[in-house]
Amino acid sequence: MMMYRWILPALAALTFATAPAAAFDISAMSDEDRETFRAEIRAYLLENPEVIFEAVQILEERQAQAQASAEMDIIAANAEAIFDDGFSWIGGNPDGDITLVEFMDYRCGFCRRAAPEVEKLVEGDGNIRLVIKEFPILGEASMSMSRFAIATHQVAGDAAYKQVHDVLLSMNGDVSAPRLRRVATDLNLDADAILARMDAPEVTEVITRNRALAQVLNISGTPSFIVVDEVLRGFLPADEMGRIVEEKRDQG
Repeated sequence: MMMYRWILPALAALTFATAPAAAFDISAMSDEDRETFRAEIRAYLLENPEVIFEAVQILEERQAQAQASAEMDIIAANAEAIFDDGFSWIGGNPDGDITLVEFMDYRCGFCRRAAPEVEKLVEGDGNIRLVIKEFPILGEASMSMSRFAIATHQVAGDAAYKQVHDVLLSMNGDVSAPRLRRVATDLNLDADAILARMDAPEVTEVITRNRALAQVLNISGTPSFIVVDEVLRGFLPADEMGRIVEEKRDQG
């Protein structure tokens, strides 16, 4: 019934959009004429129900196009924060012609599945610049792990961050300070300096800015990726991401 209520005026608009103004003016119709008109449209739909599905498909396509266009505008307006914020870890080829941005959470099972796929894509392509956005959304353990990773990056640099990042992606169970200390010690990092940094305002600022950016981009789950002018939500295998990357390259 709900579809019937909106499909009638929609079909009427499509039918008479190109007609001369004098040929059809629904506002000038009497109540009796309107009822006759609606009955004719209803009869047509009953005889040709496929028209409804065609109209719905066209509507969905137009909505998707509008959403994609709006998304492109948002990405363009926030390009610096997305692709070159000055604090996120950058891997792959720093001079690559395509930048792949990932919003991730260490406790996210799909992020863990995506990690080797992203590595495969980046290493196999050789011309992708990878940006990791720490986006802890799955509780206190996620927050502690992100703070630890960001603190490592700020204290010990890019290479140390990558080591810690990989370890955290495979970590299960307890995420206590003693366990994080052992991670740092095992990697020959300054555990005292990193743990002391975890609650620093500079670490909090990274997380706050990433969350604000995610809200602007309508990103609420992980993993989420940005490639040039498009947001990709959820896990994607390397070959599918590679296909999208090549499409973006071809578009120039």
